[in-house]
Amino acid sequence: MTQAIAPRAAATTTGGVAFRVRALLLLLLAVIGAVLAGAAPASAHAALTGSDPQQGAVVGRAPTQVSLTFSEKVAMSDDSVRVLDPKGKRVDTGKATDLGGTTYGVKLHSGLPDGTFTVTYQVVSADSHPVSGAFTFSVGAPSQTSVALSDPAVGGGVVGALYGVGRYVSYAGFILLVGGAAFVLACWQRGAGVRPVQRLVVSGWLALTGATLALLLLRGSYVGSGKVGDIFDLTLLGQVLQTKAGAALVSRLLLLAAGALFIAVLFGAYARRDEADATDVSGRGDASDKGDGSDKGGVDADAEKRDLTFGLAIGGAVVAAGLAASWAMAEHASTGIQAGLAMPVDVLHLLAVAVWLGGLSALLVALFRAPAETQIDAAAVRRFSRLAFGSVTVLAATGIYQSWRQVGSWSALTGTWYGQLLLIKIGLVAVLVGIAWISRRWTAQLSEAPQAKALATAGAKAGAGTGTTAGTTARATALAELRTKQPTKVPANSRKSSSGGSDSENADSRDSNSGHSNSRDSHSADSRRAAQLARQQTAVATARQKRLRDADPARAGLRRSVLAEAGVAVVLLAVTTVLTSTEPGRTEEAAKQVTSSSSQRSGPLSLKLPFDTGGQDGKGTAEITLAPARVGGNEMHVYVERPNGKAFDIPEVKVAFTLKAKKIGPLPVTPDRIATGHWSAIGVQIPMAGDWEIAVTVRTSDIDQTTVTKNAKIG
Repeated sequence: MTQAIAPRAAATTTGGVAFRVRALLLLLLAVIGAVLAGAAPASAHAALTGSDPQQGAVVGRAPTQVSLTFSEKVAMSDDSVRVLDPKGKRVDTGKATDLGGTTYGVKLHSGLPDGTFTVTYQVVSADSHPVSGAFTFSVGAPSQTSVALSDPAVGGGVVGALYGVGRYVSYAGFILLVGGAAFVLACWQRGAGVRPVQRLVVSGWLALTGATLALLLLRGSYVGSGKVGDIFDLTLLGQVLQTKAGAALVSRLLLLAAGALFIAVLFGAYARRDEADATDVSGRGDASDKGDGSDKGGVDADAEKRDLTFGLAIGGAVVAAGLAASWAMAEHASTGIQAGLAMPVDVLHLLAVAVWLGGLSALLVALFRAPAETQIDAAAVRRFSRLAFGSVTVLAATGIYQSWRQVGSWSALTGTWYGQLLLIKIGLVAVLVGIAWISRRWTAQLSEAPQAKALATAGAKAGAGTGTTAGTTARATALAELRTKQPTKVPANSRKSSSGGSDSENADSRDSNSGHSNSRDSHSADSRRAAQLARQQTAVATARQKRLRDADPARAGLRRSVLAEAGVAVVLLAVTTVLTSTEPGRTEEAAKQVTSSSSQRSGPLSLKLPFDTGGQDGKGTAEITLAPARVGGNEMHVYVERPNGKAFDIPEVKVAFTLKAKKIGPLPVTPDRIATGHWSAIGVQIPMAGDWEIAVTVRTSDIDQTTVTKNAKIG
């Protein structure tokens, strides 16, 4: 009855672990679905902040070129900017040029007709994300156009979704690879020989390598046509290799090759040395009792292991930093303000995330999947607790700097999608830290493994009266019983056959042959029963080991809290992936301000400017009107009134326009006197839209004069 129940208990325990793993996988799939839903199409990280001609502008004659100004540097190809006439025919020369700063232009053919022209653009921002858009301007007067004005679907569709999944998998692989290896070297060196931990780290390497190769193939279509058929276009792949993003991906692959060598040493020579050291402990103890001088050999072995650990730590740190830099040099940190400081800070941020969350994943595997005889000890858990605390400290410091750099203001923190995602990420980190605090409490109560206690007790009892050698033997015997619990069974018929061998020799030939046949059948049946018995005994031993492992309530509580941490970490990683694909709040707000100041007015501009020249009868109000207050020619009127509202007859009025953001002006205008208190000018040219400063100079006498200014959006 015992043998029938024990396997069922083992199956129940295994089923519980499998259920938790399945739940975590379902959570992962749900999060990936959220990533796909939120990342198609990808948000632009560079915004169009101006153009010449301006969006919606009506110009008197056809321009010789169209210029576009972005919030940061962008990469352009020959077809990045296209200008189409009202019939949809392309009228640009096809080669975009860098006009300096963040402004780019494309030449137009001569002899363009009047009507509405459409400008489309598709570029790649400095942080490697695609940017696209379209706008119109008119020559002479607006007209009907056959061009459908819609933004090109760049960074979206199936290719965009696949690219988003690739980014998520690459981040997850990096975390598992770096964090798992750091956990083994810094916290649990014995874990180098534990197969589930090995599988975790190798899976991280495979995931990161596969995702990097996929991103390299998807990149050309992702920033271009978005067609699935272009994924394997070798021409596009060659173009990608010449870009900053392509160089970063290739560098990542080269570093992963070095990472493969690191893994081979960590789980090969290093793991074997650790196992050899563990098996030699008792042998060195026995030899020391005999005085054969083997302590020196043990010291040398420990020194060699320390040297190998140090070498692996240095090599692994270099590879990990290089992998983190492959993101920092191609994404958010590589552009914007303080890029030289932001990139190393981003590397530290990524490494801190990997050590924390990757180490957490390794701890989860060690607690749930490691064999009972090699379960993680309390000292290793406490070492990881200290390491995780340091990682969270670095994560907080670098995260605060990155948040300030990418958001810039409180309004952007709450009023932009980037800021809202950042608040969600901060909330998830707070939840994760709270659960980690619970884990630290369980860690403080954690006792040594029950197996270790059993071994120590057995060794103490056996060695109490017989000395060190007997105690060592007892401990080894107890360890063997805990590991196997599988006594060898000899079939009964085999024993009978052996004991009765002399009788069979005296039997006649026919009886001998018949007996031999029956013996074969009996031996086969006994072998099957022995194999079945061995499987049952293995199940019993496994159940016993798991009961011993689960005997410590603190260890069980730690497993639950670490599992909860891992679930929150999966969601946190998904939010981070979406965050890196979202336009930073600082850029979005700047683009909104420029767009707002450049928006086309619906009617004429009218401003009232009170003045006081300081002399007798020197106070009044100058009202200036500008129609239609758009880019190009305008009609301006100036009305000067006394404080009582009557027309003010003054000797002279002058007006000047200045666009300080583009260093244009002042553009002086001297209106003609039409009547008492009324001046006018026709054909006042406004070269481009923007927030213009309008300065009105009023002279009330030969010596009394003043200039008053006011800003207004024109265009």
